[in-house]
Amino acid sequence: MNSQSFTLAERLIPATYLQQAAASKKTRENLIRQLIEQRKWPEEGWDDATIELLLADLAQMDSNNFPDNCGIGEREARFASALVARRHYRIGHGIGRSGDLGEVQPKAAGSSLMMKLVNSLLLDTIRYMGVKTTAGCFMVPMATGMTLVLCMLTLKQDRPGAKFVLWSRIDQKACFKCILTAGLQPIIIETVASGDELKTDLAAMEHQMCTIGSDNIVCVLTTTSCFAPRVSDSLEQVAVLCQRFNIPHVINNAYGLQSSRCMHLIQEAARKGRVDAFVQSTDKNFMVPVGGAIVSGFDKGLLERIARIYPGRASSSPAIDVFITLLSLGISGYKTLVTQRKEMYNYLRDELSKVATKHGERLLDTKNNPISMGMTLNSLVTSDPKSVTMLGSMLFLRCVSGTRVVSTVDYKEVAGYKFEGWGAHTSKYPVPYLTAAAAIGMQKSDVDQFISRLDKVINKLKGRSAPQTPTSVEELAMSGRRSKRSMNGEVSSSSERGDRERDRDRDRERDRDRDRERDRRSNSNRGGGGGSSLDGETGSSRSREEVRAAAARSRGTSGAAAASPSLNGEVSVSGSGSGGDVRADINSHNSSNSTSLASSKDSLRK
Repeated sequence: MNSQSFTLAERLIPATYLQQAAASKKTRENLIRQLIEQRKWPEEGWDDATIELLLADLAQMDSNNFPDNCGIGEREARFASALVARRHYRIGHGIGRSGDLGEVQPKAAGSSLMMKLVNSLLLDTIRYMGVKTTAGCFMVPMATGMTLVLCMLTLKQDRPGAKFVLWSRIDQKACFKCILTAGLQPIIIETVASGDELKTDLAAMEHQMCTIGSDNIVCVLTTTSCFAPRVSDSLEQVAVLCQRFNIPHVINNAYGLQSSRCMHLIQEAARKGRVDAFVQSTDKNFMVPVGGAIVSGFDKGLLERIARIYPGRASSSPAIDVFITLLSLGISGYKTLVTQRKEMYNYLRDELSKVATKHGERLLDTKNNPISMGMTLNSLVTSDPKSVTMLGSMLFLRCVSGTRVVSTVDYKEVAGYKFEGWGAHTSKYPVPYLTAAAAIGMQKSDVDQFISRLDKVINKLKGRSAPQTPTSVEELAMSGRRSKRSMNGEVSSSSERGDRERDRDRDRERDRDRDRERDRRSNSNRGGGGGSSLDGETGSSRSREEVRAAAARSRGTSGAAAASPSLNGEVSVSGSGSGGDVRADINSHNSSNSTSLASSKDSLRK
């Protein structure tokens, strides 16, 4: 609604209410007006309602949202799904035209305006983070590796006879494969050790410049942000060499935008030497989905040529994500995130140092790497060499992502190029290690959970607690088979011993029950006479001895016979003689000796 609409609305509701609503709406409109007028990053972040109001206005400026639009071309920003249309705020024409990312589209005034604003906000961000003399920047809807390809292809056009790229080794495939994708040949400059840190071999780089010749070199590709123990390349010294030999210099600043130290290195390199372009990722620095990168530099002409080399139009989706994020955060919000990241770096270093000390390890001394750090794993190699690589698998199964476990002995072949010690940025690093990075957005809870799980996993690998958790499909299958065998009776030795003891106890109890029942029946048959069991209780050894004595005396009167106690305490007598079966004689003898048997009965009752 405009001012005229509010005036007309006064006929329907009180003017005082409308004035308050109009003032609120004007506040939002003023924010939008200031953004377009000044093209500066707002100090304070906007609320979602204001951002959505701006996006709705921009979408209505594109032809696909005109009420009377009649599109008869092959690309008219049509949406088959309403869900997709809402996801993109009905902005569907993309950015740029067929031959230039920075060119305005006649059918998409709103999309083109948004892209101009995004580039202005990003330039403000880069300057705020430390590279004050940046001439310009633009966003590319591709990740860092492919954006580096654009930069090298542009430089190749200015040096048609050149085909080599001097590359200070960093063991990340994208950093290496972007050279190959551009159709160029990498000259790998191995890093050199300085204590625990791996730094640029400036002597080797200068030697290659002299040997190959500057006319044959497309550019030098260096790196700022990287995994420890590698640290940022010596940008100032390399920039001085590039200026002296007249060789272009491109910097891979993938996630260095969040670090004021990395940005300061770029600023100093540009001040003392030559820096043609530096590239950073949007997802790593602004916490948006993967798919965007920022090309920055100190020569507007070069930036325009890089933008023109992109073929065709480009997606506006990454730009929308960055636009919303920058407006939502504002300078103060991003400053808070940067400060928290520095705090988390110190906290992660302190906590990781405690775990390292507990397990006889140490932190790598890589003070020149402001984001990543490393911890040695010597004790795992001593116990079992496979434990080093297993550590990474076990952490991943426990939902720990981002850490790298480097054995220093891995071999990798990338597009025909062989790398010894892959992952360690050198072929001869002395110790295995794991890395952890304190990147923007990390929370204290992330550090606490990582430290706790790392400690438990190292304990398991060293055998200080429970058996190791299976870390692969094969181990899980073996574990399942072991469990099945246990269910079938194939148990461990300690379990077998326990089962045998329980079986023996049950057998003894059953034997005692049978003895009691037999004695009870025997007493019942004898009419309560002196049997070997009284009131269902087992007879004592004394009463049994008396029975045996009575049997012996009976043999003396009735002839030779053999008597033996049966299992139930009764006496079975077999033999020849006039006595035959002597059970009756024994009973009569028991009657004559009732006094002794009575005393036995009393003792048994007690």
